Amino acid sequence: MARKRAQAFELGEHRVAPGTQERVLLPAARLYSDTPLDLHVEVLHGTKPGPVLLVCAAIHGDELNGVEICRRLIQVVDPKKLTGTLLLVPVVNMFGFIQQTRYLPDRRDLNRCFPGSERGALGSRLAFLFRTQLVERATHIIDLHTGAIHRSNLPQIRVNLDNAEATSMAEAFNSPVIMNAKDRDGSLRSQAAELGIPLILYEAGEALRFDYSAIKAGVNGVTNVMKMLKMMKGRRTRKKVTPVFSQRSVWVRAEADGLVLHKIELGATVTRGQLLAHVAPPHGGEQTGIYATVSGIIIGVSNIPVSHEGEALFHIACFDPEEIPYATEMVDTFVEAYTDRPS
Repeated sequence: MARKRAQAFELGEHRVAPGTQERVLLPAARLYSDTPLDLHVEVLHGTKPGPVLLVCAAIHGDELNGVEICRRLIQVVDPKKLTGTLLLVPVVNMFGFIQQTRYLPDRRDLNRCFPGSERGALGSRLAFLFRTQLVERATHIIDLHTGAIHRSNLPQIRVNLDNAEATSMAEAFNSPVIMNAKDRDGSLRSQAAELGIPLILYEAGEALRFDYSAIKAGVNGVTNVMKMLKMMKGRRTRKKVTPVFSQRSVWVRAEADGLVLHKIELGATVTRGQLLAHVAPPHGGEQTGIYATVSGIIIGVSNIPVSHEGEALFHIACFDPEEIPYATEMVDTFVEAYTDRPS
């Protein structure tokens, strides 16, 4: 029996033939200088029908690791050997990317603008275009993020664990920590959930910086998911990392103003009551200790060595005490496996 061959994939005014790759430009907006801005979509269309995986980055314009992950995926994936279709959008928020900022020109967060509107504000229009042209065409989505400016995130997957198919994608990705994250109103995650599309969100690194280990892990993670979905042949990358699940997380905040003197690093295991940092007055005087309020793993840190009282300094993923040794082992294994340099 002959194998079924894929039909051409239509996007905008383009028809992408099976086994080919094409860059599609979707007109999105214009700058006030009358310069057009297009949404760049790299379409890799396989020879056999299958899932449509949308991988997108920089929905926050200053989160750059995902842009490089998409660029590397373009080099790695061969459409002639692909089942289904891979849609890569390296930069969703073109305005923020140009200005090196998280936001749109009107200071709106694009990831709070879904489902969008064809005649709404700029963010609503861009969300509407992205939803109607790409999200609604996808069967699965991987959304690539980093920490905010001056904040670093340990590589982690955020997913609604109530969604079994999305949870399977999260496990296949091979990140050391999987966070149970409920959908936020107006976000791409909530839009995907409303449409019944499984989505996972990869968080790693810091805004406006490349983290090459996180990038390498992200490329491997996406291809692992593609192999799980049978879009690519071959075994998933085996790095001896079995993700650990965290149902909740907490931020530890500064108890005083001053200089922040860290005593632990990103990825460290901490126990409740452990000293995390001292906050010291810049002109001398008594230091204030900052202590862990729960036991777990540091999955996010503020990189600015000064703080006002009440500012978030450490993000801790919570685990039961008996799970912490295993979680620590997985983080250490991940860090060792994915140490990388520019390539």
